[in-house]
Amino acid sequence: QVQLVESGGGLVQAGGSLRLSCAASGFNFNIAAAAWHRQAPGKQRELVAAITSGGSTNYANSVKGRFTISRDNAKNTVYLQMNSLKPEDTAVYYCKGSYYSTYWGQGTQVTVSS
Repeated sequence: QVQLVESGGGLVQAGGSLRLSCAASGFNFNIAAAAWHRQAPGKQRELVAAITSGGSTNYANSVKGRFTISRDNAKNTVYLQMNSLKPEDTAVYYCKGSYYSTYWGQGTQVTVSS
């Protein structure tokens, strides 16, 4: 059974930082593509950052230069380092893993106060 479990969300002031983690079981991030998406209230879920199995990354324009996606193959975990957070980054953040099938985590709330 595949499980992706996010952690690291919380409440932070504007300008602060958070690091989200996504730990996988029953799924090998080493050979899969991974991504972080977010969904704010009343808005569609959007891609924030993605990383391929080869390590190539891409980011939404709104987070370029502030967010960094990375993976730790030994821990089978994907991270999202978020710096210089803004109130508009407030959302539920979801981890996604893709290898023939796509799997989602349950989401973690990030709230940025002004």
